Amino acid sequence: MTLKFIQAEKHTNDMVLFPEFNLDIIQGEVTAIVSTVNVKEQLLNTLLGKTRLSNGKIDYIPENKIGFFFLHEGGYERLTVLENLKFYKKLYNSPEQIDKIMHSVQLGAQKNKKILNLTYSERKRVQLAWLLIHSPDIYIMEEPDQNLDIESKRILLSILRELRLAQKIILVLTGQVESGVACSDNVYRLNEKGLHPIHTKEEESEEVKEIESPTAKITTTDESVEEKLIQPIRFEKIPTKVNEKIVLFDPPEIDYIESTEGQTYLHIKGESFACSFTLNDLEERLLAFGFFRCHRSYIVNLQKVREVITWTRNSYSLVLDDTEKSSVPLSKTKMADLKGMLGLK
Repeated sequence: MTLKFIQAEKHTNDMVLFPEFNLDIIQGEVTAIVSTVNVKEQLLNTLLGKTRLSNGKIDYIPENKIGFFFLHEGGYERLTVLENLKFYKKLYNSPEQIDKIMHSVQLGAQKNKKILNLTYSERKRVQLAWLLIHSPDIYIMEEPDQNLDIESKRILLSILRELRLAQKIILVLTGQVESGVACSDNVYRLNEKGLHPIHTKEEESEEVKEIESPTAKITTTDESVEEKLIQPIRFEKIPTKVNEKIVLFDPPEIDYIESTEGQTYLHIKGESFACSFTLNDLEERLLAFGFFRCHRSYIVNLQKVREVITWTRNSYSLVLDDTEKSSVPLSKTKMADLKGMLGLK
């Protein structure tokens, strides 16, 4: 049982939303696709049968039930939580036990509350309970953890673990890399350039053991001393931490880097990610990729710079070619260096 995107491609008004891509979403794993709102809506509408792809297809066994967890979902607000769940159990003719599901989403204390009196996060847990009552083979989840409180996020992640064990197919559609990484095993970015994996790995819980090189033994005339030589490795990806996972970004993905209150952040497509490297470390690592230390607290990807704005004789800014038109400060001394790099007088 799989959900497959086969040579899937979508154009609208002579614009490529996403070019042809292939993706197999298998049982027992959570797969996330990170994209813009427009791409996400097109994928949802295609899965719902409201629109068609320009080319290719989405393939799955017709007998498999598909359940949707939408970002915005209505409900019967004047019914209590328990009344809502009973209604959906009858609607889906479901064999699932309401008490068990209510325990899974931790709504026992709210079972006699009307939906309209619940918090946003509690409502989302009711919505999650509806999906569990439906018990589909394929779960399509739109921004499942957006604006949830900490307890509700914990419950969501716990339920996703259970669905993995039940060998369900789970696809998360989100606009946030952090959300995709937190919820999923496999994360991809889909845009006009195609489908590309976002590399992650679980953070090591145990100390990494050093492996001794055959050349690590150094003998002196006085005594034998064993030393472990650290071989230099060039890292072309920049690691950041999201929850318990490490996300690796390619340098060209980074718009700019900021240091504030002793913490370094990578800014990528409107999101920020904490990084353990200092600005000095990153300046050295990223020099070959076209990054420029424009300010004592900022490094910018020069490929992303659209404009240089002069505010006063001593005040400058760099405007980036991103969705937010981000502005990064440029110090007076660095302005001279930048002019030299650009061949300007």
